[in-house]
Amino acid sequence: MSKYPKIDLDGALVAISGAARGIGLETAKAFAARGAKVALGDLDADLAAQAADAIGTRAIGLALDVTDKESYRAWLAAAEEWAGRPLDVLVNNAGVMPNGAFLEQADEVDRLTMDVNVYGVIHGMRLALPGMVERGRGHLVNVASLAGKFPLPGLAVYNASKYAVVGMTAATRLEMKDTGVSVTAVLPSAVRTELSSGIDLGVLPTVDPEDIANAVVKSVRTRSGEIAVPGYVGVASNAATLVPEPILGLVRRAAKDDAAITRVDDSVRTKYLDRILKK
Repeated sequence: MSKYPKIDLDGALVAISGAARGIGLETAKAFAARGAKVALGDLDADLAAQAADAIGTRAIGLALDVTDKESYRAWLAAAEEWAGRPLDVLVNNAGVMPNGAFLEQADEVDRLTMDVNVYGVIHGMRLALPGMVERGRGHLVNVASLAGKFPLPGLAVYNASKYAVVGMTAATRLEMKDTGVSVTAVLPSAVRTELSSGIDLGVLPTVDPEDIANAVVKSVRTRSGEIAVPGYVGVASNAATLVPEPILGLVRRAAKDDAAITRVDDSVRTKYLDRILKK
């Protein structure tokens, strides 16, 4: 029997950051389809509102800057006021994925990556977990990445941010073990969204945002500590630590794992970078 109180999604309040597009939007749709009340948060408040309107009366779209703790606090408070109930599930999904050679990446890009991918998650956890612990129930999902366990050339700082989230999730889960509150990391491989647009990933495994949404929803039932999507890539990334470096190097070259540097449509990536830097 699970040590976590069951969460019935019918009528539950689920808050999802970075939910105006991509994984976050598909996750919002998936929860709403199961009867949950879903609060979409995004830096693009207008797009979040449009997305919520398209989902229907079970959804609301609100402004959220995950790098600003007070903005995060206000978003969660507004979500609870709208739903008329306390938060049941938080999905820390907001993230950015700049690419480029480590020595060539700008400091402002590094700071943005860490502010969104790491501190955005910290803010959400610090604000949501106390209430969940007090109530003795709740579930928190951090959408990390398999890049948080398997490094790739051209994504060094992104790798660092996702390694941080994977470790923080695992450690916090241990701290929460007797509270009735579960903490899960979902680790996608490359997802077919704007984050990886313009990068020719070749034979590297890719998944659709709906696949990640399904894994997030499933985690409410299983309360697993870590879920890789697809699962076999998670097994492979764990096994890679046992493979001698020369052999692993051959596999990496065969898979063209340097795609984030060598197989890039610069015009597409520049457009993405300009958007996340708000240029």
